[in-house]
Amino acid sequence: MSEQPTEDEHRRRRDLDAIFGDVLPETTSDERDPSKPDDDREDWYRLNRPPHHGG
Repeated sequence: MSEQPTEDEHRRRRDLDAIFGDVLPETTSDERDPSKPDDDREDWYRLNRPPHHGG
């Protein structure tokens, strides 16, 4: 059974996204498949690291 978010929850989420962007994952680490490595995210950070941060 899925509960529908209330209007207040929609407004709160919209406001948080407007302020912080969509930076939080939809799932937490304990909800993800442990057999699937999380290396993709680390690779993305390495590839997108600004030159002045060394490397």
